[in-house]
Amino acid sequence: MASSINQTSSIILTGMSGAGKTVALNAFEDSGYYCVDNLPMTLIGKMISLSKNTPGRSKLAIGVDIRERKNWKNFSDSVESLKRKKKIKIIFLEATDKAIIRRFKETRRPHPLGHKDLKKAVQREAKLLSPIRQEADTIIDTSTFTPHQLRRHITESFLKKVPREMSINLVSFGYKYGIPTDADLLFDVRFLPNPYFIQGLRHFPGTSPKVKKFVLSQEQTTEFLNKLYPLLDFIIPYYKQEGRSYLTIGIGCTGGMHRSPAIALEIARILKKKKLKTTIANRDMKESS
Repeated sequence: MASSINQTSSIILTGMSGAGKTVALNAFEDSGYYCVDNLPMTLIGKMISLSKNTPGRSKLAIGVDIRERKNWKNFSDSVESLKRKKKIKIIFLEATDKAIIRRFKETRRPHPLGHKDLKKAVQREAKLLSPIRQEADTIIDTSTFTPHQLRRHITESFLKKVPREMSINLVSFGYKYGIPTDADLLFDVRFLPNPYFIQGLRHFPGTSPKVKKFVLSQEQTTEFLNKLYPLLDFIIPYYKQEGRSYLTIGIGCTGGMHRSPAIALEIARILKKKKLKTTIANRDMKESS
């Protein structure tokens, strides 16, 4: 069933509120599909016809949910007609009442059918959606999925794509100028001996051979890196498993001129040897004068 979906160009994503439709729709969008959410049912056929003749929009994914319940009675007839004329498939997402109720409580968002009695709203929605569930080509129970796991499942099972390789961005910086706001991990290397106070090194950046050699030759640096690499080896695979596209690691010293660029350069060298996609940005480093 997954392979048949992979071969079609138009997808209708629907299902229970809180079951992960938005996550699934985003996965299709990131894989090159043109995505439209909450499209009125009367326009679905027109949208599919339009996409066939529009460059860059031949692959279409449409999100449909209970917000369109006023036109729900006509959906089965519309789908049957579309299946005869067009090449479309329906993916229906669902989860247990317990899982959906938990997710709504965590996000504190009201249910589309009302929030005075959340359990009754969920049960009512399941009843209203039963006709479209019967029309579905694939039904996915997301009860045990995290958003990242659902995204990975959609990507691997239906889009037949290997998830994008995670990029590791190393950012050297100076604490005196503030920490990088997008950093996922921060390591403070201000405890290392500072080349700023060494005659002949002050005016050279941390990427210069002489400054880098000084920083890396320190006993503290060796001990720090020997403890850091096992930590990175442990946590990077888990960030990948979460479906992250980017991991930003901040390396900070006082001014971002000497120690942090030298350390970032060395960490990048080791990560690249491990075939990890790695980039460096020396935010506060000034070139030698």
